This record gives sequence, structure tokens and C-alpha cells, in this order.
Amino acid sequence: MATTDTYNYKVVRQFAVMTIIWGIVGMLVGVYIAAELAWPALNFDIPYLTFSRLRPLHTNAVIFAFGGSALFATSYYVVQRTCHTRLFSDGLAAFTFWGWQLVIVLAAVTLPLGITSSKEYAELEWPIDILITIVWVAYAIVFFGTIARRRVKHIYVANWFYGAFIITIALLHIFNNLEYPVSLTKSYSVYAGVQDAMVQWWYGHNAVGFFLTAGFLGMMYYFIPKQAGRPVYSYRLSIVHFWALIFTYIWAGPHHLHYTALPDWTQSLGMVMSLILLAPSWGGMINGIMTLSGAWEKLRTDPVLRFLIVAVSFYGMSTFEGPMMSIKTVNALSHFTDWTVGHVHSGALGWVAMVSMGSMYYLIPRLFGREIHSVRLIEVHFWTATIGVVLYIVSMWVSGIMQGLMWRAVNEDGTLTYSFIETVQAMHPFYAIRTLGGALFLLGMLIMAYNVFKTIAGGKAVEDPAIPAPAAAH
Repeated sequence: MATTDTYNYKVVRQFAVMTIIWGIVGMLVGVYIAAELAWPALNFDIPYLTFSRLRPLHTNAVIFAFGGSALFATSYYVVQRTCHTRLFSDGLAAFTFWGWQLVIVLAAVTLPLGITSSKEYAELEWPIDILITIVWVAYAIVFFGTIARRRVKHIYVANWFYGAFIITIALLHIFNNLEYPVSLTKSYSVYAGVQDAMVQWWYGHNAVGFFLTAGFLGMMYYFIPKQAGRPVYSYRLSIVHFWALIFTYIWAGPHHLHYTALPDWTQSLGMVMSLILLAPSWGGMINGIMTLSGAWEKLRTDPVLRFLIVAVSFYGMSTFEGPMMSIKTVNALSHFTDWTVGHVHSGALGWVAMVSMGSMYYLIPRLFGREIHSVRLIEVHFWTATIGVVLYIVSMWVSGIMQGLMWRAVNEDGTLTYSFIETVQAMHPFYAIRTLGGALFLLGMLIMAYNVFKTIAGGKAVEDPAIPAPAAAH
């Protein structure tokens, strides 16, 4: 029977397993729509299989189903272990699991049917938005309630990042999804015109900034030191990283709206704040990587650590590229091109997915009380995923920059040098390479699923472990 003297591992196990399942689903849809862009006949003239219906399903599945499940699993694990106390409410924690799975299933049903609010990363219609809000409030109560009854005075930095992510996503979700329902499946935003665009990209960029960055930095600050067996490189830097990132990220959204009807000063403010973001982002990356100081040789033998460190390296790369792309003159070339797609996926695959995979490889053996089935398969997964990411992002960089240059090429008389269809033809081989890169990444996820299945099948869920006495270290 569960008592307050043990940790709650059940909900962590549930979310950890669903992280892998939803990862496969989301990436499978991604590979399929990448193939559709290269070979359009693959939609078979079926409305539910068109790119426009499946693309929001892909983004919601990889961000909120895969990424969200990883965040729930790791935050519930980390907050208990670092606070030396059981989750605030087992019942509410269980509700967040089943509620979140229901949200995902509803998304998987409604989006292919074309039921959408048409807002990037916020396509779900109003009844599902309300369910998300209820689940999120329960999540906040569980997380902050656990911190409130902690047995240690100190609040470890990973919990600061998880906490900021939970609060900010709640604000973003509520205010971006204020809408007038006109039926059960249709609503209209309360905002109009450029205000709607501004609020949407305040939300959209901070879905990246807080959901896909702050939360996963919580993972970095816990799992890299644990896997490396080293203290975090600089605790002071981690606090500076936190406050600088939290203050600056929230202002960066307007860089999605350069050369639009948005006031020029707002565009410029978004650009400046995006450039400032480079400093805290790289401070965090350096902190993560330098945690290995004195233990670099572990990278040769530990593929889990390699997942985590390469993920942080991709975090550094994509947080350099993002500020550069926010500069107006660079954005004039990159906007609407595949360069943006490459940038997003260097962050999504290289950073978010790989840090999640490394964290799951750390967690799952501990949750089921058994050594991982095959370290060799983790090694294979690492190289499969890394090669897949590189193929994906390089093909999109080349395609995107070429695309931007072809669009702006003009003849001496001022007419366009290339027709739109000529740019599409030129991009085709890169779309095929992108599909191959995505397929390799998906293959890595399937290898992980097999490895985890064999681990779980050979072991059994561990009893909720006892919480150490207050004087002990976690």
C-alpha cells in the first residue's frame, strides 16, 4: 500500500512507456508526410491523409504526446527525488496521466477530420482546450504541492525550470486559445488581424521556449549530473541561466512576423530579444557539457551519456541559429523556406528527442529494477538517430537557402528568373534525403522500443522505493 514514506513510481512508469509509444506514432506520421512532399501521390486522394490534415497531427503528437509525456515522467521523478517526498496527490497524478492520454487521442481523431482552429501548435478545438486546461491545473497542483511539502530546504535548479515551464504554458495556452464557440467543433478567436498573429506567435515561440526548452533543461540539469556521476559544473551559472532565459524568451515571438503589418518597433524588439537570448542559451549549454569536466572518457563507453551530451550540443547549435535567423536581413532570405524547417528539427530531433531518449534510458531500468536489455542496442540507436538528424537538417538547410535565393533572383528587366514550380523541382532531391533522415530517426525509436520492451518483459515494476531520511542525500 502506498504511503507518504515511499516515492510514487507508478505514474512515472506510465508516462515513460507512453513517451516511447507516442514517439513512434508521431515520428511515423512525420516520415509519412515527408514522403508525401517528395511523392505527392502518397496521399491517394484521401482527404484524411493529405499533408494539411496530417501535419498538425504530427506536430501535436511529437510535441505534446511524445515531448509532453517525457516532461510529465521526468518532472514527477525529479521533483520527488530532489524534494525527498512523495507526489502531493496520487489521485491527481493518475488523473493527469489519463487526462493527457485522452487529450492526445482526441487530437488524433479530430485533426485528420479537419476539425481545427488553424493556429500553429494550437490547432485543437475549444472542448479539447478546456480539457487541457483542467489537466494542466491538476499537474501544477501535484508539482507545486510536492515542492511545498519537501523535506529539504533547497529547491534544486531542475525544479525551477520545470516550474517555470508549467506556469508559463498555462498562461500561454489560456490566452492564445480565448475563442468564441459557434458549435461543438468550431470556434473563432477573440483576437483579430495582426493582434491575433501577435498573440499566436507569443504563444507559438514560447511553446518552443518553455515547453521544448525550459522543461527539457530541467532534464539536462538532473540527468547529466546523475549519469556522469559529477556535480553540475556551476550552480551559480545555472541560476543565472534560469533567470536570463525566463525573462528574455517571452519577448522573442515577433521575430516570426518580420515584414508584416505588425508595427516595426515590435518586430525590432523581437529581433533584439532573440539576439540577447544567445547568451543565456549558450551559458546553459556550456554548463551542461562542462559537467563532464574531468570525466570526458565516459563519453567513449557510455552511450546514454552520449545521447545527453549530443542533445545539449544540438541545443547550442539551434539556439545560435535561431537568433541569427531572427535578424531581419537574414530572415528576408530564410522566411517561408525549408531553412526554417531544418532549424526547427535540429532543435526538435537533435535536442528535445535525444535528451528525452537519454533520460528514458536512465529512468526505465530504475523504474523496473533491471539492467537495460542491451547497451549495444543503445549504441546502435545513438548512431542511427545522429545520422538521421544530420541528413535531415543538412538537406533542409541546402534546400531552404537555395529556395530563398531562387525566389529572390531577378533578371535585368526586373522579372523573376525562376517560376515557383522550378523551385519546387529543384527541392525534390532534398525532400527525398529528408525522408531518409526521418526514417533513420524513426528506426532508432523502434530499436529503443524493442530494447525497452525486452527490459520490461525481463523485470517487473519495482515497489515504490522508500524515501531517505532527511539528512541523506538524494
